[in-house]
Amino acid sequence: MSRLQIVSNLISQVSQPLDYAVIVDRISQDVPFYRATLKNAAICGTAVINNPFWWSADEKFFNNALAVKIGVPVPKTVILPSKELPDDTTDNSFRNLAYPLDWEGIFHYVGFPAYMKPFDGGGWKEVYQINNLDDLWDKYNQTKQYVMMLQEEIIFQDYFRCYCIGGKHVRIMQYEPRNPHHLRYEHGKAPAEKKLLETVKDYVIKLNKYLGYDFNTVEFAIRDGVPYAIDFCNPAPDAEVTSVGQENFEWVVETAADYAIERAKKQKDGQDNLTWGEYVKTSAAKEHLLSSEKKIEKKAEKKEVSKGAIDHTIKAEGAIKKAAPKKAVAIKPAVKKAPAKK
Repeated sequence: MSRLQIVSNLISQVSQPLDYAVIVDRISQDVPFYRATLKNAAICGTAVINNPFWWSADEKFFNNALAVKIGVPVPKTVILPSKELPDDTTDNSFRNLAYPLDWEGIFHYVGFPAYMKPFDGGGWKEVYQINNLDDLWDKYNQTKQYVMMLQEEIIFQDYFRCYCIGGKHVRIMQYEPRNPHHLRYEHGKAPAEKKLLETVKDYVIKLNKYLGYDFNTVEFAIRDGVPYAIDFCNPAPDAEVTSVGQENFEWVVETAADYAIERAKKQKDGQDNLTWGEYVKTSAAKEHLLSSEKKIEKKAEKKEVSKGAIDHTIKAEGAIKKAAPKKAVAIKPAVKKAPAKK
């Protein structure tokens, strides 16, 4: 099918359903047309994975603030205004910003070495390692209009990248981010302890339940036995077989497909079928952020971690029973399926 045919299938009038029970979104972060179309599909009853409204609102600095509130360790982090003024603004637009910034306080809090990266970025774009004050000035001067986070570097003894699908299916993979991209899963590290893996699993589930992501990855740097959440705003995470390896790739494909089928079976026309995180739900209900903590922990105790390519003995996660969806399930980009043959 050509790109024009795909686009034609997705074009709809305002409040006109696209006739999909489920759409798995892996591209709208780069194509605003798809993001707008998916929001329209959602309001008409399609279960969109991930929630396009939350995805539009979320970013990494908020992620870190939320993690602190729910008790997940993160590196010391501050946010910096852009080096250059945003378009259509002047110095007067920032008259309420205390100037100069308390750079001394920032340095004392974060320390060196550190990392500087866009607060809403991804894919390792515009990420800088900062080793000292002169290094910071040099690299900050290159950031143009990007709003940057300055974050403590965690000197780690181990590192994990974890898939989380459906807020419950977790795959923990040992990972080496300092290796070339295609070798990051070839770590050569000793197996991790079961207790540490259980803590990582609990943090993965907790973060995704509060954020509300159906499909996400969470990365942890382990320092002195403590897992620090490093990156957990990845609603379209890397799942290429050439980088994650065959075993991990097959787990992602099978688990995502099973979860999409599960959502299709539960989908109800004419109502909201999106996943909303505990942060949004408790806020809308005017409840304390942690009011749902016991409920989340109770659910987490029933979940198991699947065996990843990490040389650990971990119980295999029970597979979801497969069943045909009542409507087509589309995966990047959404394409209508032909009617089944009788």
